[in-house]
Amino acid sequence: MSSVARVTTITAYSETSFEDAVAVGIARSAETLRGVKGAWVKEQKVKVDGGKVVEWSVTLEVTFVLEH
Repeated sequence: MSSVARVTTITAYSETSFEDAVAVGIARSAETLRGVKGAWVKEQKVKVDGGKVVEWSVTLEVTFVLEH
């Protein structure tokens, strides 16, 4: 059986870690997109306030399979 996939870009944020930001992004993507199969972390950034990291963000390329 053949399939066709599509990739969409999202950005997710966390006040805890990069790992949490990825989990938040995947969970939210799966609420909207059917057939999520994977993601590529394209970019990681942090927000700094007072010399401390206060927010982690990731830009994800989320892959999902198109329905027939």
